[in-house]
Amino acid sequence: MFGNSMLLTSFYASSLVSIWGIIALRDKFAGAFKPGLITWVMQGLVWVVSTVILKFMLSAIFGASDDAHISSLIKPKFTSYKDFDTMMYTCAAEFDFMEIETPLRYIKTLLLPINMLVVAVIAGRTIQDVVRFLREGEKYSVKPEDDDDDEHPEMLAKGELVYHSLQLIAFAVLAMLIMRLKLFLTPHMCIMASLICSKQLFGWIGEKFKLHVMVFGILSIMAMQGAANLQAQWGIMGEFSNLPQEQLLDWIRDNTRPNAVFAGAMPTMASVKLSAGRPIVNHPHYEDAGLRERTKLVYAMYSRKSAEVVKRNLMQMEVDYFVLEDSWCTRRSRPGCSMPEIWDVEDPQNAGKVPLCTLMSRDSRPHFATVFHNNVYKVLKVPKAAKELR
Repeated sequence: MFGNSMLLTSFYASSLVSIWGIIALRDKFAGAFKPGLITWVMQGLVWVVSTVILKFMLSAIFGASDDAHISSLIKPKFTSYKDFDTMMYTCAAEFDFMEIETPLRYIKTLLLPINMLVVAVIAGRTIQDVVRFLREGEKYSVKPEDDDDDEHPEMLAKGELVYHSLQLIAFAVLAMLIMRLKLFLTPHMCIMASLICSKQLFGWIGEKFKLHVMVFGILSIMAMQGAANLQAQWGIMGEFSNLPQEQLLDWIRDNTRPNAVFAGAMPTMASVKLSAGRPIVNHPHYEDAGLRERTKLVYAMYSRKSAEVVKRNLMQMEVDYFVLEDSWCTRRSRPGCSMPEIWDVEDPQNAGKVPLCTLMSRDSRPHFATVFHNNVYKVLKVPKAAKELR
């Protein structure tokens, strides 16, 4: 991942290192504690503590804070916590709680009921294994190599199934909290649903023919709604058209220097970089701490701060042009979620003033010069004289 420090200093990476350490020391754990539940509890505690300590040590060593916004993103789901970066996420529908239509669609295709059945069977078998192991000890944990009889099961032979079940639960919790994360949940549910064919889990149904009939019947029922879903998707005949943005990009290519620096809304800046090839100071990769800070300075144009402060910020970043969009000034997905209202949380001392973007839409002088505009975009040029005085 090109040296991505956020991955290197993540809880996941620290967890892997902690697990390797616990596996290497498992004989010492067995010697220090009585085999069974106590050993597992102690290993779990060591894993949690060592993971947290190692994560913060790595973050301090690498000076990484790219993932600091992730905990802030979860916090508002349970508390009244708010800040600029958090509201940039939570005000978007994709980062709200999962909508009720999603689980209803899972039920219609039988995906959710089958997953619940599979996880219940795995949980039941695992609990039986654990209880039997705690009662019978080591003699239960060993299964003769040439013995295929289910009466002599190997201890926790379904470890990979338990892992995927726990991961499915984790994905489900995250998807309920943040709707966008169902992009992890749905594929994993499809994988888990395939276990309905597992003889290891559903061999109790009877002979192989009965299992095949059951699977065929379930797939037939699922295919009815699945076919309807496919027809609905195939029936969508859409065409993307954004003439105002095309006009903006054509003007940038024809009327600005190749090294002219642009700032503005993140999605628009991605188009400016991709289609016009101009340098930009912010783009939609919000998982970088430095980029979050630059974006915050750029988005001050949609706050209630003074024009002098915003112009000074743009000059410090050596911005030549700012692309102003009225929709970013007035758009409001729900109460408290327009850009000026988001800034009120971060900048309460200026609350109540007219947003700067509104003033710039009316007349950008004397701080900026309007060099292009259409019904969506307005390009403001930072005066060169002002830039030289920075």
